[in-house]
Amino acid sequence: MGDEVTGGPAGGLLVVGDVITDVVARHRGPLAARTDTAAVIRTLPGGAGANVACWAADAGCADVTLLARVGADAARWHERELLAAGVRPRLVVDPVAPTGTVICLVDGEAAAERTFLTSSGASLRLKPADWSERLLDGVARLHLSGYLLFAESSRALAGTALAAARARGVPVSLDPASAGFLARFGTDRFLRFAKQLDVLLPSRDEVCLLTGVSDWADAAAELSGLGPVVVAKSGAEGALVARSGEVSARVPAVPARPADSTGAGDAFTGAFLAALVAGAPAEAAAEWGCRAGARAVEHVGGRPPRPDDDGRAPPAP
Repeated sequence: MGDEVTGGPAGGLLVVGDVITDVVARHRGPLAARTDTAAVIRTLPGGAGANVACWAADAGCADVTLLARVGADAARWHERELLAAGVRPRLVVDPVAPTGTVICLVDGEAAAERTFLTSSGASLRLKPADWSERLLDGVARLHLSGYLLFAESSRALAGTALAAARARGVPVSLDPASAGFLARFGTDRFLRFAKQLDVLLPSRDEVCLLTGVSDWADAAAELSGLGPVVVAKSGAEGALVARSGEVSARVPAVPARPADSTGAGDAFTGAFLAALVAGAPAEAAAEWGCRAGARAVEHVGGRPPRPDDDGRAPPAP
């Protein structure tokens, strides 16, 4: 399973994941409790799955489709943003829940580290009934957002999509998405699902959490012994690729001036997947990922920068 990590030059990418409205607040220094902290605040389109799809399109993947669930409150805004980014949206409008929202608190100091406050809203209400076998027509690769595993209905949808892809011989990748959610979900449960994947793209914290190994290279090597090729990301330390229990490549980070690290991992994943669809091996694809990650941290928000991006709040539906 883990040896099949290249797509052909023909075919598209299907991403199943989340669309989120990001409220990004950049502040300098510590937050002041019980009073005001000055910040620059922007409302931007986000969501790990949607970000990955947009970065894949930005990296040259000509056929990118996103399946996600949104609320009626911002559905048309998110659809327009995805289309403008070159992504074909397949958005299910939830009749009850609003679009998920994340408040991103970004430290404006040199590292631009961020803290998330998350209300998943409609994003985790995807269900098997939202799936169609036709979504896989012409698809070279399927990518699943790890957030799908953290709610019963979206986890069932992820299982349905994975089984359908396996039946067609379409390779499947997944990004674990969040060390915090992953710890609450349970590493054993996650690893049972991960054994069915072709590529797993954890962060440094996630790969160490999944294995209990403190050295991220050793952790990636151990995790790759379960089956999938493991591509571990570590920001300024770059990335590494592990196959069949051994590290096969270490890829250095591209120098960047951080403004906001939100979405850097998604940028890596999207560019990495675009390279696989184009026929590159995982080791070369990781170089694409590091370049995209460097671009991502140099601007505010989780999507590729656009000339018309002014950070305005979504209009009324």
